[in-house]
Amino acid sequence: MSYTIGQVAERTGLSIHTLRYYEKEGILPSVMRSESGMRSYVDKDLEALEFISCLRALGMSISDIKHFVQESTSIDLRLGILERQNENVTSQINQLFAYQAMIHRKIDLYRNMRKEE
Repeated sequence: MSYTIGQVAERTGLSIHTLRYYEKEGILPSVMRSESGMRSYVDKDLEALEFISCLRALGMSISDIKHFVQESTSIDLRLGILERQNENVTSQINQLFAYQAMIHRKIDLYRNMRKEE
């Protein structure tokens, strides 16, 4: 199945501008075009965009994503990039758990204060 840029924007939540930017920057270089020049996305493009969106949401830079998706990037380099990103995610999760524990302590404090009133 093929999709227009508008359909892809709607399905992925990415703006049309972002989709064009990703193509221009080589982050999603394999987008096919019709004879009239209109972009035609396929399911593998949507899967790639889902993964790219995941990496962006986790804080990976555009330049790192660009390096990751280049055909010349070896499997070892890709593994290294993903392993570093996984370490970053683990660190973020641990930090979020610490913040959550602080919030729980404050909730308990205020609940106890309310009981003492």
